[in-house]
Amino acid sequence: MAEVARQLMPEEEKQTIRDIAVAAEAQTKVGDTFYLITQRWWQDWLEYVIQNQTGNVNDGSSSEQHGSVSSSALKRPSCIDNSDLIDESVSEDSALGIELHDTLVEGTDYILLPQEVWNQLYSWYGGGPVLARKVINTGLSQTELSVEVYPLRLQLHLMPKGDRSALRISKKETIGELHRRACEIFDLTPKQVSIWDYFSHQKHALMNDMEKTLDDANIQMDQDILVEVITSKTEGSMGSSQENGSVHNGSLAAGPSQSNFPASGGLSASKYSSRNGNSESQIQNLNTERASGSSGVSTRGSSCGLTGLLNLGNTCFMNSAIQCLVHTPEFARYFREDYHQEINRHNPLGMVGELALAFGDLLRKLWAPGRAPVAPRPFKAKLARFAPQFSGCSQHDSQELLAFLLDGLHEDLNRVKHKPYIKSRDADGRPDEEVADEYWANHIARNDSIIVDVCQGQYKSTLVCPVCNKVSVTFDPFMYLSLPLQPATSRSMTVTVFTCDGSALPAAYTITVPKLGRCRDLVQALSNACSLQLNEKLLLAEIRGHLIYRFLEDPLISLSSIKDDDHLTAYKIPKTLKNTKFLQLIHRREEQGTGNAQSTLGWKPYGTPLVSPISCDDTITRSDIQRIVHTMLSPMLRTKISGTTSTTGASVAASSQSHTDSNVADPAKGDGGSSKSVSLQKLPLQLVDENNACIDLTLGDDKVVKLSSSSMSVLVFVDWSQKLLGSYDTSHIENLPEVCKSGHVNKKARNEPLSLYTCLEAFLREEPLVPEDMWYCPQCKERRQASKKLDLWRLPEVLVIHLKRFSYSRSMKHKLDTFVNFPIHDFDLTNYVANKNNTRRQIYELYALTNHYGGMGSGHYTAHIKLLDENRWYNFDDSHISLINEEDVKSAAAYVLFYKRVNSDRSSASNGVYSAVSSQNLPSN
Repeated sequence: MAEVARQLMPEEEKQTIRDIAVAAEAQTKVGDTFYLITQRWWQDWLEYVIQNQTGNVNDGSSSEQHGSVSSSALKRPSCIDNSDLIDESVSEDSALGIELHDTLVEGTDYILLPQEVWNQLYSWYGGGPVLARKVINTGLSQTELSVEVYPLRLQLHLMPKGDRSALRISKKETIGELHRRACEIFDLTPKQVSIWDYFSHQKHALMNDMEKTLDDANIQMDQDILVEVITSKTEGSMGSSQENGSVHNGSLAAGPSQSNFPASGGLSASKYSSRNGNSESQIQNLNTERASGSSGVSTRGSSCGLTGLLNLGNTCFMNSAIQCLVHTPEFARYFREDYHQEINRHNPLGMVGELALAFGDLLRKLWAPGRAPVAPRPFKAKLARFAPQFSGCSQHDSQELLAFLLDGLHEDLNRVKHKPYIKSRDADGRPDEEVADEYWANHIARNDSIIVDVCQGQYKSTLVCPVCNKVSVTFDPFMYLSLPLQPATSRSMTVTVFTCDGSALPAAYTITVPKLGRCRDLVQALSNACSLQLNEKLLLAEIRGHLIYRFLEDPLISLSSIKDDDHLTAYKIPKTLKNTKFLQLIHRREEQGTGNAQSTLGWKPYGTPLVSPISCDDTITRSDIQRIVHTMLSPMLRTKISGTTSTTGASVAASSQSHTDSNVADPAKGDGGSSKSVSLQKLPLQLVDENNACIDLTLGDDKVVKLSSSSMSVLVFVDWSQKLLGSYDTSHIENLPEVCKSGHVNKKARNEPLSLYTCLEAFLREEPLVPEDMWYCPQCKERRQASKKLDLWRLPEVLVIHLKRFSYSRSMKHKLDTFVNFPIHDFDLTNYVANKNNTRRQIYELYALTNHYGGMGSGHYTAHIKLLDENRWYNFDDSHISLINEEDVKSAAAYVLFYKRVNSDRSSASNGVYSAVSSQNLPSN
């Protein structure tokens, strides 16, 4: 890109556009300006300049050897054209000026450019319109930078006159600026007005803190703001009429917005992201446009419940979860009846009933017969009001939203108005049934709602102290089960073993260890595999960036902390060492530049470090370190046989060691009459001293080396020149295998179906607590890494199961596309319930699930739902609904499963097709 920029820039311009972009990104700060440019024009420009670079073509001229490239593709782009981004139907009549389309996505529709880059392009091409946006700080800590592509659009309502006006303003502007702008629009003075947060057309708060930002005041996109003119007549009367909502149907009722702007995405090719200012709306006539023929199923005159939800911009995560909830029979019946008397407006943990009312209103719309797809904008606005993490139009986790909805609806509908304080008693040897009933009664005394009635079950949680064997049993409620996708209880791990005495070349061993095991299990299995001697032990290390990242010396380190793409080594060292340090030999080689063949970029680490113990009791000289390094490298030393050069194998390495003892101590003796024809010359070694300075070890053989007293490691660099590489075969240390290669074994494991019962068993398996979550033992009076065992005690009417497809490591997020074979009929959990006094069979049937397609952050959610009255399955893909076969319900995309309990008479009489299906899925026990 730099070469291309030089072609397009004036001759006197020496800074490339790439340099400008990099500098702009590195210095980005709050208040900087970025510019939108249409993706179409940007792509045309990139193709043009890349072809200019690769084809050496200027301004449309082409050489004969590039005749296959069309002349039109090489044509210099015309002026910048951002018209694709503009909603002309709204902008023409809008007092807000230029308005963007409401469904723009960064990277698909537009690119964000730093000001320096935009200025350069604009000076070359001109065009427009110019769409400038500011950088703001976002996030919980307000330290993240983002571009506010869509500033807040607020609906101003002037009272008592009844005028209305729209306003664009940054979420980072102050309430004082909003006052000033409102007064300017309505030609008022600040002393004449007071401004209210008019959310849901109710006076929620007087906005009189002029220094507070709109973001801090939790003002959302398209929210209503009341501009109240203070007069003697209105003072005192306006508040009461507004507070009780009496004007909801009056002149101030705001109709649907005509121009709204959801978007998503991030700053192009940078660490920042664009934001849309919490936009979650649609153009009003979108309902009409999509009503005709957009749904795969005609809902007019058909069964209720076949109504889609419009996507407001990356809201498929919300739509799929809502469809599963509204098709839960108990919820559908509850919210279609009169539930208002159960709304708890005074619960400090709830949303003053607003979330329940918004959900109930949306559910009624979705169950109304013959409706066109519904835009869930009012519900989304309420959601953003009380859960800002779901505001805007970024993609979110459907299960996280579902968890928030279930908890929020419960608190809004909690029948308990005043929660009593209840202290739970320890079991103290009492029968489990008695303790479980006591815990459940205490829970119901504080939590009683339709959500508890339908979705909440009870765990039995058992903790055992590893020191005093104290057993603690509690019974805790749960709303859903989050099951791990663990196809096996064992795990294959590959570790490369190195020797420090030069007796053998490094060798990789693949061993099988418990999936939930510890480092001691790995060391034990590896010791057996590599035939470790009685006087030897293994020192485990993790390698990152060709350096030792950490030594895994603690035998209790969990193997789950070691990821499949990590690199592990094990070093054989003597077991009886005392008062020793470890010499780490780090390999470096010269990295060549791309231009002049003689230029270099310096010495860069490569390969795998070698480790050897050094006794601190003896005086260490430079020649001693030379001898130790020669010993470690001796297996890789090349030898000449019959005039030809060959690489030493293990046998030659062994013979090399026999000469090392007598010859390497004095490298000046050369081969000393040995079979090695390559002299053991002084190696280019650099020792890092305690002041982080490098000492050249090729000078002064007998000079004493002072080792750092504060560190257990002695770092030595060996610089591999091309000449030195001719004497050693370093291929043995260059390609360190990953802990678990993504090869044939993994592919086979992925193809093997994973049973939902297996996932449940892994979830219920006893395992030690992680060190960060240790348990305080009341008997030891210490925090202990106790073992924890979960059991199912009480199951709900509707069992929600979350498959943990998303895993998070140190710097990566992964999605597991494992296929889980989950039962549709006769999901039998009877054997998994610990309460054996309950003789009722625990049989469940699947009626809904959410699916996630694609990868992390860029996927798509849908829902498969069974209309129980029709006994038919449908696919709900936002506004599109289509009939599907039952065999198509199962897929590797299944994410959250909804099971409904089957009543006893049906479960006892289940046979035929139910028995045939379930026989393939029942657990072996």
